[in-house]
Formats: sequence, C-alpha cells, structure tokens
Amino acid sequence: MVPTQINGKTIGILTGGGDVPGLNPAIRAVTVRALREGYRVIGIKRGWSGLIEIDRGKGDAGDSVVKLTEEVVNKVGRTGGTFLHTSRTRPSHVPKLDVPEHLSGAYGDEVNDLTPEVLKNLDFLGVDTLIPIGGDDTLSYGEHLHKQGVSVIALPKTMDNDVPGTDYCIGFSTCVTRTIEMTHALRTSAGSHERFLVIEVFGRYAGFTALLPTMAGAANRCVIPEHPFDIEHLCELMTEDRREHPSNYSVVLVSEGATFSGMENMVYSDQEKDMFGHKKLGGIGDRVAQALRKVSPKFNNGRRVDVISQRLGYMVRSGDPDAMDSIVPMAYGNLAMDLILSGVSGRLVNVRNGRYDNVPIDVVTSRKKVIDVGKFYNTERLRPFYKKFDGAPVFIMTSDY
Repeated sequence: MVPTQINGKTIGILTGGGDVPGLNPAIRAVTVRALREGYRVIGIKRGWSGLIEIDRGKGDAGDSVVKLTEEVVNKVGRTGGTFLHTSRTRPSHVPKLDVPEHLSGAYGDEVNDLTPEVLKNLDFLGVDTLIPIGGDDTLSYGEHLHKQGVSVIALPKTMDNDVPGTDYCIGFSTCVTRTIEMTHALRTSAGSHERFLVIEVFGRYAGFTALLPTMAGAANRCVIPEHPFDIEHLCELMTEDRREHPSNYSVVLVSEGATFSGMENMVYSDQEKDMFGHKKLGGIGDRVAQALRKVSPKFNNGRRVDVISQRLGYMVRSGDPDAMDSIVPMAYGNLAMDLILSGVSGRLVNVRNGRYDNVPIDVVTSRKKVIDVGKFYNTERLRPFYKKFDGAPVFIMTSDY
C-alpha cells in the first residue's frame, strides 16, 4: 500500500495478544460500516508489531498493512482467529534483538521505546482513528497512544474476560462453551476408569473461565487465581464427590494462574518473558493431578485414586466463534463507528449490565478485574456460591461495577 494514494479519512484496525474467536467478526463490522460511511479502512498486520516494522524509506508499508474491503472481510467474518495476525509486541519496550533491521542504527539499547516510530508510521499511513482490539496489555498501549494525541477507540478481547471496564470481552463465551463441551466429553474416560479428572483452563489472574463453567455444572470443584487452595482439602472434597457419583469419578477445573497454599509463584511452562513482562503459564493442572494421586489414599481408605489430567489450552481459542462471539463483536464494531462519527475518541466500548456503552480508555490500566471471592466463591467448598441471582448480569460474576 502506498500511503500517498490514500484520500479522505482512514481507519486503521489491529489485533494484539492471543487470538480468540470473534476477532474477524469485529474487523468485518468496523470495515463494512466504515466503508458505507465513506471511510478508507486498512488492517495493520501482526498487532503493534506491524506499526514498528514499516520502513518509510521504501515509500510504502510493505506487508505490514492490507487494504480492507467488503469482499475481503465478508469471506473471513464468520471464522475464528484473526486474519490480520497478531503478536505480543509492546512498542514502548522492544528488546534490542526485536528492533527491526532498518531501525537498528537508531535504537541500540537493551530495551527501546519505539513509540516515535509508531506515531510517524500512523501519520505516514494517514490513519485518522486507530481501533486496537485486544486485552489489557494491548489496550494499555492504545491508551498510551491516546495520551500522545492519537485518536483511539478500543475493543476489549480476552478469553479470561479480565479487561476492566466491561462485563464482556470478545472470546469469552466461546471459551466457556468449549470448556463445558470438552469437560463433558472427558467425563466418559473419567467415569470408565473411576478416576479424578483435572482440567487446566485459561485464567492468569482471574478465574472466570473456571468458575462459570463449574457453576453451569461442568465440574464438581474449581480452583482459581484469586484464592490459594489446600491440596488435601481439595482431595477430600473430590473423594466425597467421587464416592457419591454413580460412575465413581470427580472433576475439578484448575485456572492456569491458580496456586497451592504457601506457593509463592504461579507455574510457568517457560521462563522467558514477553514484552509485557509475562512468562508463559502452564503446568499447574499436572501438578494438581500428581498431588491428588499422592494424597488420595488418606481419604480413600488407603487406596490410591488415579488421575486424568488434561490442559485445554488452544482447543478453546481455536475454531469458529459461537453465537455470542458473533453478535457482540458485530455490536462492538458498530459502537466504535458510532463514536468515530460523533467525533469522540479515547474510549473503550463495553457491555454494562446487559447494555452496550463506552467508558474512558484509561479504565484498562486503572485496576485488575478479578472475581469477588467473598460474593461468588465458596472457599470452604471450592465451588461457586448459588445465591443472589436477581439483577445479576448474564454471566453472573463478570460485572466490573
């Protein structure tokens, strides 16, 4: 794409962080509405990485930008993932090894702030409004650009549903739907072998993806990041559940960020940190499974209970979106366009108490969104409370207000 050929107002869209079902429907919604309102729309590839890879000296954006048309977005609008691709790049904290070659002469520190290049590239592309779609990491940099004078409208996306300021993030419903489906599917093996079933699900700091499926009947117990758990207490509860079940098995959902009592750190599958300072989580489910197997004789008349351990991982974030993650992204895209047409920027589109709305974008860095343990999680029974549903949002414990 040659930026000098862009006429009129231009909207740029990018997706950052982990992929989820619902991103392509959101891109489609923005694009179709924007084109019909007379805007040019471009997709910035590979998230924030696309805005540091552009070599302006070559006169075009190379493969970092794609022109979006109705034909392009209609083909992918019903599919999962993001056809614009994604990354976990943080332009304000780029390691020396990740600085693009054409910028290596100007940025030689161990960690570099490439925000000046991002601003120049947005101007180079003629972008009037930028729409980042992502979680709190991606959107925190969007807020940073807003403070630099860029017109930004943000769309919340994350499997964990932990972006502050909204009851719902794109991808959450599909994640919960798949978690329930796969947990029920795995029950056949757990029942056949009369075992404990331990399923590790997403949730670094917030346990919504474990607590809500458990509330819906997918599991007997769940352990979440907000409350460290005692393994013997969990084993005792699961042994009771197993004994009472006709097929002699019990199920626990384990958030990837959950920790044993007295455990200082989460369990990481990789010690390397991304640009937002996060190590890759994974493995707590296996540790829980090993510990349950070891302590089970204490609660099972001296006999060991074997365990099936399964990490759902990318299985819940791949594939097509469900109905909720087809409808909400459509609405979010049109909400973004409503704000742009009104001349408003620096906002996060959201759902609040079942209604679409928007809030200032700085909400994404104002606090952490986690489960209210006292209200929703029974720490003695390691499962949700089933009370006070009147007036609750559709997803029960996900309100941020």
